[in-house]
Parts: sequence; structure tokens; C-alpha cells
Amino acid sequence: MQKQNRKVPATTVSKSIFNIVQQMLKDLNLLKKKRGLALALFVEGSQPPLEGGQSEKDGEQEDQKQKENTAYAKKMVLRLAGLMGLGGAVSIVYIFGTNSVDEQGNKVNPPVIQQLKRTYKYFKDYRQMIIEPTSPKLLPDPLKEPYYQPPYTLVLELTDILLHPEWSLSTGWRFKKRPGIDYLFQQLAPLYEIVIFTAETGMTAYPLIDSIDPQGFIMYRLFRDATRYMEGHHVKDVSCLNRDTSKVIVVDCKREAFQLQPFNGMALKKWDGNSDDRTLYDLANFLKTIALSGVEDVRTVLENYALEDDPIEAFKRRQVQLAQEEEQRLAELSLQKKQGLSLGSIASRFWHSKQQ
Repeated sequence: MQKQNRKVPATTVSKSIFNIVQQMLKDLNLLKKKRGLALALFVEGSQPPLEGGQSEKDGEQEDQKQKENTAYAKKMVLRLAGLMGLGGAVSIVYIFGTNSVDEQGNKVNPPVIQQLKRTYKYFKDYRQMIIEPTSPKLLPDPLKEPYYQPPYTLVLELTDILLHPEWSLSTGWRFKKRPGIDYLFQQLAPLYEIVIFTAETGMTAYPLIDSIDPQGFIMYRLFRDATRYMEGHHVKDVSCLNRDTSKVIVVDCKREAFQLQPFNGMALKKWDGNSDDRTLYDLANFLKTIALSGVEDVRTVLENYALEDDPIEAFKRRQVQLAQEEEQRLAELSLQKKQGLSLGSIASRFWHSKQQ
């Protein structure tokens, strides 16, 4: 059963307000009369008797002042009564016109409250749109047979990794292509699912991606709206990529870009536009080594480079060190074989001489 609100007739409330105002007017008139009488007695007792003409003139002035005071008091009371009437009308409308219910019995808020709630919801949704990624699954499901799905996923930033923005008075803004982009794509396309995930807007980045990848090595493109906005940084949340996080590598020039999964990323130095740069060639060799080694969890490898200012230089140093160690190991093995052969020849000679 629905609860029925008991409503008081508006006429009863109006009569009550009118009675209150009428009583206030009577009390005010009585107060004015008493005040005028007391004032007259005080003046009469305190002043000496005046001549007849002067006393009549003063009496007329006193009556005029009393009339003006009475008119002013009535005007103020009427204003007060009007305000009280207006307040009563607003109260009646608010009390008896709100908290209504619809046909299903659901409470219907007043229009003002509805507007405020809609405004709050709009700004809340807008804030959510800026902070959160556009979807919890930014990439479609991995390809299934007979299609080929690369075993690893490579997420690349566009600005200062693949391209460098430059401005001049004659040309304005333009983007310079980094040496080694074509080599990087050609070497890694069979091993990695290449994804461009940039903090730039789609309007800016889309034509740039088309210009650097005419052969279509890049499989997917993600832009600023797919990032998670945290403490002034556009963060790339690997957990939203719909891929196995143990097979995802993020390459960026800002560590804040992969702060949610720090061991899934590599922070390269920003490219300053130098045409002799070889970083992408070395990066291709590094990532190719990981893929060909069949690493089960790339985070175990990237963790070793997490504290390096330049992980590519660290990789090159370790490659040189490994090559030296391998060369030393082969030299020792060759020496052991030579020693074994010499001992074998001595033993065989001793055996032949003994038989003779």
C-alpha cells in the first residue's frame, strides 16, 4: 500500500495568515495611540502654557506628525504582511507541490533538484572520461587460427621515440622521422604485434602514423583517450590491452607512462632529432634477441634494465661482455683440446716404444 500524504487546504492557511496580520495591525494602532497620549501629557506637563494662537499651531503640527507616523507604520505593516504572504505561498507550493510520486510509486524530485543532479552527473561523467581509458579492453581479442598472432606485443610511443617535432619560422611545425624506423618494423613484425600507443590526440597522430608506416606493419593504434590520467601524466595501463602482460613490452621516453607496470617498460632517452642516431637499430636487435630466446616472461628481463638511464647502452655493454666471455670460453676449450691431443700423442708414442 502506498502512503498518502495528508494535505491541509490552502484556504485554511490563508485565513490563518490574514488573522495574524489583522491582529498585528490592531496591536500597532493601539501602541501608537498610547505613545501619542503619553507624549502629549509629557509635553503638556513640562512646558509653560503658551498663548492661544501658538498652542493651536503646535497642536496642528503635532497632529500632522502623528498622522505621518501612523501612515508610515501602516505602510511598513503592509510590506511585512506582503512578505509574510509571499513566504507563506512559497511554503505552501513547496510543501504540497514536492515529493510527488509517479505511477510506479517512485519519488519524483523537484525540477531544480533534477537540474542540479543532471549537472553533477554530466561533470562526473566528463571527469571520468578524461581520467579513465575509453574501454577496459583497448584491443580486440588475439587472432586465432588460421590467422597468425605474434607471440609478443610491442607498444611504442610516437613522439620523441619514432618522431621528433621541430619548428622553424619558414616551415612552422613539422615532424622528423627517426633513422631506423623501417628496419625496426621489418625485423620485429614477424615476432611482435606492433601497437602505437601515444599521448597525442588521434587528430594529430593518425596522419603521422600513416606517413611512417606505408606497408602496414602497425596492427593497432591507441591515442590519448585510451590512457589513464594520473597526477598530470598520461599513463598506459597494460592491464587494459587485453593481452598477456608477461608478453607485453612498452617503449617510451617517460617512466611515468608505464608507472602502473614498471617492469613491462623500457625508458629510452628522448631523440633530439640527430640524423646519426642508431638507437632504433639497437632496439630492434635487443627485442629480437628476447623473442628468439623464447622468454616466457619479459618482465624478468626488463627488470634488469629498470634502473638504467639508457637501457640500450646497457644492453650493448652486456653484449660486448658476453662476447668476450664466450670468446674466452672458446679459447680455454681450444687450449684444453690441444693439451689433450698432446698428451694423447705422448701416450701413444710411449705405448708403441714399449711394445717394440
